[in-house]
Amino acid sequence: MGIIERPRRLRSTAKLRAMVRDTSISPSSLILPIFIREGLTNPKPISGMPGVLQHTKDSFKSEIDRAMRAGIGGVMIFGIPEERDVMGSQALNPSGVLSTAIREARNIAGDDLVIAADLCLDEFTSHGHCGVLDTQGSIDNDATLKIYGEMSKILAQSGAHMVGTSGMMDGQVGVVRSALDSAGFTDVLILAYAAKFASAFYGPFREAVESQLEGNRNTYQQDPGNIKESMREVRLDVAEGADIIMVKPGIAYLDILYATTQAVDVPTASYIVSGEMAMLEAAAAQGLIDRERAILEVLSSVRRAGASVICTYWAIEAAELVRKNFA
Repeated sequence: MGIIERPRRLRSTAKLRAMVRDTSISPSSLILPIFIREGLTNPKPISGMPGVLQHTKDSFKSEIDRAMRAGIGGVMIFGIPEERDVMGSQALNPSGVLSTAIREARNIAGDDLVIAADLCLDEFTSHGHCGVLDTQGSIDNDATLKIYGEMSKILAQSGAHMVGTSGMMDGQVGVVRSALDSAGFTDVLILAYAAKFASAFYGPFREAVESQLEGNRNTYQQDPGNIKESMREVRLDVAEGADIIMVKPGIAYLDILYATTQAVDVPTASYIVSGEMAMLEAAAAQGLIDRERAILEVLSSVRRAGASVICTYWAIEAAELVRKNFA
């Protein structure tokens, strides 16, 4: 036939395909989000997120053990308090649900897991916003920053290796970096949610944290149609001291992730959010797709777009799938 180049030769066996694969997934690159609910007596399933629970103190410890055994890179801890108020006061409680969980996780795992803490107020405020409100009911950016700074020190004192600045307030990375450094926590990393969009894909997560959100977050999370704005936010966060840049959601924003990875000289991360997970799980439950293959394909797409770190509810399961399929 006169065909000189036959790309199929590189696909002829599983070992050859593995040998020349451009993109690989490592369990150490995966972060598992974990929810712990204050006052809960039994773990509580979250609808739309099969296998994901609100944890009790005891089941939380078991989940940390399970994460360690799986060999994943880390956990991102979200705390849900029993009581909330307009200021999100429990976020600054050194004995509160989030701080206590971080201490417990660090006591169990030491440095064998990266213990990351969500640094935001939405789980703690009675109105569900990521910041405090002014007298007109709008988000008070700078008053919120003061709380973020104090919260970062409490989380660091509790043992967090890393804080995730997810609130999308202007200047949050700089304020948190300054607060941590002034308190002697120069080694605590900032995972900066620089490109976090006002997405429709957060629905199941809001159930997971029992969100009390009134209205929407369009004035501080980014418009889904914008990329120039994302690059501006990324540039600002890197300049303010971000150690890792997060793009969220994950699957729907692979173009933003790729552009970010090309633009910065720090690692990038992606968060495959609850609604994205729910879509895949729903399709798999209907027998429309091969669930395990789809999980690996999604993770590969995020890695291919440039993410060094992937935050996913499939982290523990995916670690085993990687070992089974890519060993």
